[in-house]
Amino acid sequence: MSEIDQGKWRNALPVRKLKNGKKKMITVDKKLILVGMHENQYFATEALCRHMRWPLAWGAKVDDDCIRCPLHQTTHKITDGELVEWSPFPLFPPYGKLLGKMSRQKDLTIYETRVEDSQIQVYF
Repeated sequence: MSEIDQGKWRNALPVRKLKNGKKKMITVDKKLILVGMHENQYFATEALCRHMRWPLAWGAKVDDDCIRCPLHQTTHKITDGELVEWSPFPLFPPYGKLLGKMSRQKDLTIYETRVEDSQIQVYF
């Protein structure tokens, strides 16, 4: 097996660039990802919401180990990407449900993280 097939740890950003409660959208190995810190733990996900592909760095909230897209409130667990709620859109619920039916429900991709040599690393 080649090194690519086995996966590899990649530097995402220096530890000093990410404070607790913050998140950043970055490109690592041509993949757009979101790296964040919640309750002093790092996490990494695909950068765009699975519902309408909105950038999660632009207003997504992390609470109770879940990340919620600001656009239509689609919610996923940051531990494993499991879908918790699909497009409830709180301002006008029927509209959110209709939009939710326009795309297939999907889990969010989660990447393993670690800190090595003052770098937050992500495993692909």
